[in-house]
Amino acid sequence: MNKLRILFLFAALLAGCSKPSEKIVIATAANVQYVMKEIQQEFEKESGKKIEIVVASSGKLTTQIREGAPFDVFVSADTKYPEEIFKNGGSDQKPQVYATGALVLWSKDIPETDLKLEALATDKIKKIAVPNPQTAPYGEAAVQALNALKLYPQTEKKLVYGESIAQTAQYITTGSAEAGFNALSIVLSPEMKGKGHYVIVDSSLYKPIQQAAILLKHSEDSPKKASSEQFYQFLYSQKAKAIFKRYGYK
Repeated sequence: MNKLRILFLFAALLAGCSKPSEKIVIATAANVQYVMKEIQQEFEKESGKKIEIVVASSGKLTTQIREGAPFDVFVSADTKYPEEIFKNGGSDQKPQVYATGALVLWSKDIPETDLKLEALATDKIKKIAVPNPQTAPYGEAAVQALNALKLYPQTEKKLVYGESIAQTAQYITTGSAEAGFNALSIVLSPEMKGKGHYVIVDSSLYKPIQQAAILLKHSEDSPKKASSEQFYQFLYSQKAKAIFKRYGYK
C-alpha cells in the first residue's frame, strides 16, 4: 500500500462515522487556478453546491490520481495527461478540450519593448524561469519555442525550473529570475495583473496548448456523482467560456 493511500485511509479513520464531505473535489492545473476561482463562484451560486479546488502541475496531479487521490474532476493544462488517465481506466468518458492556452515571456523589470526571446541569450539575462517541462505543458511549450529559434543551446544553463506555473510566476515576480515563461491566464489574473511586463510568444513556435478536462471514475461510486457531472457540464457552458476568454484562452 503506497503512502498516499495510507494518508487517505488515516483521514477516513479520523473522520470516524461522520458524514462524508459533499464538496466536489476538482484537481486543477496551476495555470487554470485563477479562472477556476471565478468558475467556482458562478457554479456555487447557480447550483448551491460546494467545490474544493486542489492546485498543482498537471503531471503531479496525474500521479496523485494514479495513486488513488479522491478527485472528482481533473482540469488539466494539456490533453496528454487526461488521455493517459482515460486509457488506463480512470474514466469511462473521453476527455474534452475546454480551452487553448497562450504562452508569454514575462519579466518584473525588463520593459516590454526589450522583452524578446532573442534577448534571453544575451549576458544581461542570467536566469530564465520555466515551468518544469517534464510535468508542466507550458514548460514544454517554452522549450519548444527556444528550440524553434535555435536559442536553447545558448539558454539551457540559464533555465531555472519551477515545480509548477505558480512557482515559476513567483520566481519572475520576485525578480529571482530576470525573465521567464508563463501562461497568459496567470499574467491577466487580478492577483498578478500589473506585476511587470509581458509579451505573447508567437504561437507558431510551439505546439498548440490544448487543455482538456476529464470526469474521473472516483465519482461513479460516490453520492457526489450527479454533482460532479453537473460541474463537468458547467465547465463547457457559455458562462464558463466567457470567463476563460477574459483570461486570454481561446
